[in-house]
Amino acid sequence: MSSVHDRTPSHPSVVVIGEALVDVVSSAGVTVEHPGGSPANVAYGLGRLGVNTALLTSIGDDDRAEVIEKHLLSVNVSLLPGSRVPGRTATATAVLAADGSARYEFDVDWNLPPVAPLVLPRVLHTGSIATFLAPGATAVRNLLEQSHERCVVTYDPNIRPALLGSHSEARAIFEDLVPLTDVVKLSDEDAGWLYPRLSPDQAARHILELGSTLVAVTQGAEGSLLATSDTLITVPAVTSTVADTIGAGDSYMAALIYGILGRGTEGFAPPVLESLGCLAATAAAITVRRPGANPPTSQELHAELPEHVTVPG
Repeated sequence: MSSVHDRTPSHPSVVVIGEALVDVVSSAGVTVEHPGGSPANVAYGLGRLGVNTALLTSIGDDDRAEVIEKHLLSVNVSLLPGSRVPGRTATATAVLAADGSARYEFDVDWNLPPVAPLVLPRVLHTGSIATFLAPGATAVRNLLEQSHERCVVTYDPNIRPALLGSHSEARAIFEDLVPLTDVVKLSDEDAGWLYPRLSPDQAARHILELGSTLVAVTQGAEGSLLATSDTLITVPAVTSTVADTIGAGDSYMAALIYGILGRGTEGFAPPVLESLGCLAATAAAITVRRPGANPPTSQELHAELPEHVTVPG
């Protein structure tokens, strides 16, 4: 059984587990391809922020896989052993509406070899298709079960209804994973799909009761809410001209992890939550100004942060 750190040059601060694919984006009759997949976008976003990051995924041996690997290596994100397999690389076709929002169609097979981490990162992140789609989802859950008491686990379900079974099955999978996590981030659309009878703050409270420590719910132009068992704050969105929304949630997640890595000893006290929310909202705002999943560098992010926001050392 292999380790998620075999043959890596140094132990990463963050290991991301999940799908990497190619976004085939169609708009106004023009089609462009971008490396994508929510977990891969998070890994790339962390690399852009200067975080030592590795990705455990499953991509093929075709030209699209080469593009993905070069994309990740351009920001020093390494692919962990077992991530390249024979066959084609998955795709997600995104059709853009006039407001920049995207509708997706997927061609994805998800499998992952069993892994047993020997030396854990500070943060283990997973989410999206990888946590729902069999057979790979079983390997992801097993890895979280082995790791969650020894490192910080972050999770973004990034709900894709077209790839899920019934609502009850998907919610059961989600709720089975939450106790193995420390931080859950989801959009208001994710929360509304999982819990149609609950408001975003009620959904956050429910997820906290399932066992997570921090829940962040993004709400587009309405900002985001961050909740712990004794605190709930709302962080306003950062005003931005929207090119498209591809990768915005993943940039938010990457910046949230970046902030968690640098938060010091204060845990999730209210000032920490405010800084985390501002950090993540600013990263998302920068991303939506640019086509595709194009997150900020640490320099770009720091340049736009309000003066009162504490950034990682």
